[in-house]
Amino acid sequence: MKETQLDFLAKSTVKAADKEHRRKLLFNIGKYNEKVPEGKKQFVHLDLAREKAKNLKWKALELLDIHLENFEAAITARGAKVIWAETGEEAVKEIVAICKAKNCRTLVKSKSMVTEEIHLNEYLQKEGIDCVETDLGEFIQQLDGEPPYHIVTPAMHKSKEDVARLFSEKLGTDPKATPQQLTMTARSILREKYRNAEVGITGANFIIADIGAIAVTENEGNARLSSAWPKTHIVVAGIERVIPSVNDLALFWPLLATYGTGQRVTVYNTIITGPRQPGEPDGPEEMYVVLLDNGRTRILENTKMRESLYCIRCGACLNACPIYKNIGGHAYGTTYSGPIGSVITPHLRNMEEWKHLSYASSLCGNCTEVCAVKINLHELLLENRYEAVKENHAEWTEKLAWKLWKTGMLNRKWLNLAGPKIKNKVVNKIIKGWATQRTALEFPAKNFNQLWKEKFGDKR
Repeated sequence: MKETQLDFLAKSTVKAADKEHRRKLLFNIGKYNEKVPEGKKQFVHLDLAREKAKNLKWKALELLDIHLENFEAAITARGAKVIWAETGEEAVKEIVAICKAKNCRTLVKSKSMVTEEIHLNEYLQKEGIDCVETDLGEFIQQLDGEPPYHIVTPAMHKSKEDVARLFSEKLGTDPKATPQQLTMTARSILREKYRNAEVGITGANFIIADIGAIAVTENEGNARLSSAWPKTHIVVAGIERVIPSVNDLALFWPLLATYGTGQRVTVYNTIITGPRQPGEPDGPEEMYVVLLDNGRTRILENTKMRESLYCIRCGACLNACPIYKNIGGHAYGTTYSGPIGSVITPHLRNMEEWKHLSYASSLCGNCTEVCAVKINLHELLLENRYEAVKENHAEWTEKLAWKLWKTGMLNRKWLNLAGPKIKNKVVNKIIKGWATQRTALEFPAKNFNQLWKEKFGDKR
């Protein structure tokens, strides 16, 4: 069994039994569930809007190469520089090189899952660059030395009391400070960082092909400050974030807001088309856009899994998933958690090592039901399981167990020979996987064949 799988089993076992952790998580998800129905009211035909968004993402990915080239041509015409990175290592190398060329000592960064994916902060710290997370949730997590817990809400597992204690320990604030006071403390610290930063980094919620721009969605204004205040702005974006036209934002922005946080529209929605132009009063002097592959073209090549690249990172599937709500985000051990993370991680990283995530699902289909762009997530989880077996990544014990099960199922007489005591022992004692996490199975004294014969004889 792989170390990543053992780590997942260990962490998930601990978290599933941690009632206080579950209480905090369900409290915060409950607040989300209260808001989402209000946001949905803005759509006259919500299902139609989701279907249209899915079709637009399909269109974008089917012509991905053309859209990316159009984007590059348009944004470079306004002075931006586009860098194509095949791997995370290449992306990090390019970003570090830019920072060194600018003699960067302080870097401000807005919330970006793709930079978490390539472990950018870790590499920048090794180079002596103070990389500061400016999103409040990310700032809290960085202060605590933890990665983000959730795609949208990085500190979802923390209560306001937890944050107050953390700020008291790390920043010397009042341990009974209110959320407003804590926010003002973070704001005061971050304002100084903005003023001193030579480089600012943001992600991109959408890459707009026709006008050559990136769209950034946020609620705090920190992404605007990170992109506009420092002299150099670096955008890091996965190539799948492309949408064909700026007009498509009229659909995607409300969907992202509603399914992400329950809002009708997010507080700050920004379109950035390049560095500061002649006559403009503000903005960076230089802008770089790092377009990251890092396994995405492998998913694109897989016609069944390609659908997973439609994801707009709203996080709705995490909030709906019964597994995520029991074990939380950190148990997954990877950047993208929950159903969407379980679908894409084995392809972005390594199927053999990460196939276990696709089994961390009840296959209830709730993730598919709530997806803003109608990705068939539960079907893709099954597809991952199929591919893992087809590629011969299953353990020999698992293969043997299923072979015995298949043999038994195809021989009714053999099953009838084994009484309930033998069946109970096999399932609960010999095959230990079931009883480890669940109550023991108890087979009935009489099987279906016996009950049928008692009632109808040999009639079929």
